Amino acid sequence: MPAARPATAVPAPTAGAVPPHPLPTLDLLLLAVSIGGISLSAPLISATAAPALAIAFWRNVMSVGVLGPYALLRHRAELRGIGRRALLLAVAAGALLAVHFALWMPSLRMTSVASATALVTTTPLWTILLMRMFGVRAPRLVWSGMCVAFAGVLVLTGVDLSLSSRAMLGDSLALAAGLAAAGYMLLGAEVRKTVSTTAYTLVCYATTAVVLLGICLAAGTPLAGWSAGAWWQIALLMVTAQLLGHSLSSRVVRTLGPSVTSTAILLETPGAALIAALWLGQWPPAAALPAVVLILLGLVLVARGGRR
Repeated sequence: MPAARPATAVPAPTAGAVPPHPLPTLDLLLLAVSIGGISLSAPLISATAAPALAIAFWRNVMSVGVLGPYALLRHRAELRGIGRRALLLAVAAGALLAVHFALWMPSLRMTSVASATALVTTTPLWTILLMRMFGVRAPRLVWSGMCVAFAGVLVLTGVDLSLSSRAMLGDSLALAAGLAAAGYMLLGAEVRKTVSTTAYTLVCYATTAVVLLGICLAAGTPLAGWSAGAWWQIALLMVTAQLLGHSLSSRVVRTLGPSVTSTAILLETPGAALIAALWLGQWPPAAALPAVVLILLGLVLVARGGRR
């Protein structure tokens, strides 16, 4: 009989070690497309020759027109069976999304794209504060990130106040829009525990469109009468920012995780500022750049602390 081969020594696994898993290449590409779509939002709104509230209204109406047939075809039974609580929460989320649009989109006409985008992306900070009100404690790194980001907010609003009171008002609207978006995200997360994304999105966007219609009528905002080019820009905004941007982010968060996804979305601020500078010639004040960096740094700390 042949001699037995000596057993090959296998190194014992290190205690607590987790084998590294490479991030899926396809999802990283989809995330890049998502960030590009979201980054186009602010410059497109600034460049479109139509009232900001009307743009927000038609953006949501078009989204419902695209999603509606698919949702009614594939999710009709689910839409009929949505519970009363989930339906009310979805409607409330849609109303908050309408408030978010009604505040943020006009802010882009009052302050720079860089300032408005940086301030509206403080949504994670408002989310942490709202969750704290309901007894959810955040890690120390999250609070440190919040302090850094809010320091950037104070610097940025101080810079814009030195420019004009109109820019300061735009900053305030963008901050409030970030707060409304935080409430929208928290309610949406609760609804999606029992309702599919497609069904929830249809109810939410439909509610947003109805609320924005009421706001436009109350404010006397015209809903038509501009050029064909403006309509094409609104349609492009709907496709890039809403369907590609937000929808793809929702898709990849399952595999990439909330930390990677939320941190990557922060690239919207420099992305939107760069597009606005090259396309619209809207360069932010040099003094505002350190403030934007502080806000982004704080949000990265919040994302890392949230992961822990």
